[in-house]
Amino acid sequence: MRIHFKTTYEQDIRLFPDMWTACVYGLLILIAFGLPFLINEFYIGEVTNVLIWAIAGLGLMLLTGQTGQASLGHAAFLAIGCYTNTILIEQGLPFILAFPLAGVITGIVGAVIAIPALRLHGIYLAIATIALSILADDIIVLLEPWTGGVSGKFPDMITIFGFEIERWSMPTRFYYLVLVVTIICTLFYRNLLRSPLGRAFAAVRDSEVSATAMGVHIARTKATAFGLSCMITGWAGALMGYYAGTFNNETFSIVISITLLMMIVIGGLGSIHGAFFGAVVVAFLPQGLSILKDSVIGGGVAIPGLETGVFGMILILFILFEPMGIYGRWLKIRTWFELFPFARKDMFRRQKTYLKTERLR
Repeated sequence: MRIHFKTTYEQDIRLFPDMWTACVYGLLILIAFGLPFLINEFYIGEVTNVLIWAIAGLGLMLLTGQTGQASLGHAAFLAIGCYTNTILIEQGLPFILAFPLAGVITGIVGAVIAIPALRLHGIYLAIATIALSILADDIIVLLEPWTGGVSGKFPDMITIFGFEIERWSMPTRFYYLVLVVTIICTLFYRNLLRSPLGRAFAAVRDSEVSATAMGVHIARTKATAFGLSCMITGWAGALMGYYAGTFNNETFSIVISITLLMMIVIGGLGSIHGAFFGAVVVAFLPQGLSILKDSVIGGGVAIPGLETGVFGMILILFILFEPMGIYGRWLKIRTWFELFPFARKDMFRRQKTYLKTERLR
């Protein structure tokens, strides 16, 4: 009789750790495809919004959560993807070619920008990306013949092999398009984590000095992470433009960049699940606040700064009490039940020590 031992490494390189997990995710995909038959078109639009935010979150998660490089300028890459897709279609390119090219072009621009920017670390890199986000606003206005300036642009109807898709008149078709893109981006992210490149990203995140000692080319790895992150973000920007129906220089402001970073922190840094959990919070919290305000105070009463204040309070609470985000809390709850009655509170005590190698930076 042969006994096969499943090592941790073998489990890590599989797409799913076990058959049960594969069945659960398969069931979730089936539910997602059957959702238009269960809810009305308004909620289909809201779920579509969640999926678009999740794609953008996956892009930033790859850079910040997986590689450890903070960015507050990803709204600029959302804009590049959105405008590039629209301009390519206006030049006569079909959507089936323009959409992938928009992401690739955005990724190339991101990789080029990353070459000088990634010489910076920590807060200085964040400041540089903020400057990039602010510059994008002015560049859109200056390139008015291409971008429409402050008047903005209206994306054309999506046509795939003669099959028309429009966000407002055909929300179900647009939902299925966004769902397919979400599945492709998630599978790409998951397979990337299983590859040597994905492990190099994690090594750079944990310790650049240790990663260098193991033969990882730090500058090339960071630039690659930035490029791939911007590519996914560009696709999210293209879909965001279709979802909004119209866009201009104010659509992709620095507030979007801050919201994206807050989203992945709340959802759980370094995990695919975190992008989706954070997207649910970002997409549904404004609706929840609006419903709560109307029921408590009454309709027609505006409270300036309410949404921003609540978002900020939630972010502070997560940083103080649950830095691993919603997904981290779920992992703790699941571990507690798995180890019951042997689970102890100190198992989840936060580590407050740092690698000595990082003190050399």
